Amino acid sequence: MKPLRRILIPLVAAATALTLAPHAQAAPDPVLASPYLYQWGAKPNPVTVMNQTGVKSFTLAFVLSDGGCNPAWDGSRSLTGSDATLIKNIRAAGGDVIPSFGGWSGRKLGQYCSSASALAGAYQKVINAYQLKAIDIDIEAAEFENATVQDRVLGALKIVEQNNAGIRTVITMPTDRSGPNSWGRRLITRSKELSVPIDVWSVMPFNWGGPSDVVAGTKTSVDGLKNHIKSTFGLSDDAAYRRSGLSSMNGITDTGETVTPANFRAIRDWAAGRNLSRFTFWASNRDKGGCGGSSSDCSGTNQGSYEFTRIVAGYTG
Repeated sequence: MKPLRRILIPLVAAATALTLAPHAQAAPDPVLASPYLYQWGAKPNPVTVMNQTGVKSFTLAFVLSDGGCNPAWDGSRSLTGSDATLIKNIRAAGGDVIPSFGGWSGRKLGQYCSSASALAGAYQKVINAYQLKAIDIDIEAAEFENATVQDRVLGALKIVEQNNAGIRTVITMPTDRSGPNSWGRRLITRSKELSVPIDVWSVMPFNWGGPSDVVAGTKTSVDGLKNHIKSTFGLSDDAAYRRSGLSSMNGITDTGETVTPANFRAIRDWAAGRNLSRFTFWASNRDKGGCGGSSSDCSGTNQGSYEFTRIVAGYTG
């Protein structure tokens, strides 16, 4: 039996390696297809969402300032509390996360930290707490429309990238129908001037005011983003698209547009045809229909449960 055992053990080991290899290759990409998930209002169980939709990662919103240059979930919850348990559960189910810093409201770390190095230290606390592969900076409102703060955020991200080999950085920002506004174009241009290699620039193509063709508007806004990336960095159209992404909104937006599931599928197909590196939406919490008007817990449109999340789950870039 000993000679046979010597033969069988290597064969079993090789078979095991072949079995495990696809799982290693299929490790979830927290940047590519990660719907936003937040911990207020209706709080769906992310593992249930994963099991029902096939989605493998979430963008967790939002990391803010606790009143100083220190990160806290929604500006109040500890990094070691319920959100840490949430991340642990997502990973135990085979998924991953990308925390999002900022958002529209609340205290932004970019404003409450006095220097790029201090801000980088705040980002680093979150990276260390969860051993992150990527971070998303959702830069909006006063944090966005401020040249000093924009430069501080970029300087902090440069430090983060120098101190964390392989970490991926995403900047998410508002957009006009034609593409980034003057503040968005400045941010991209300054990243080149300051030598900050942002991996993905993502726009939020909604909240333009009133009903509109969201599919057409999404296309023109992302094309405007791609064109500015292309001219700033001297890239081809294909390479510039691969540095671009979008974050839509499911159902009725804050200003009255409606993104239907059919609209979102059309946007997904268009994004896939251009190999966009990020395709997501706000948010899985409101990814349900038949629940009355639009709110933080309801899309306000006719849809199946987690229909938008399923569309994101099928996106492969």
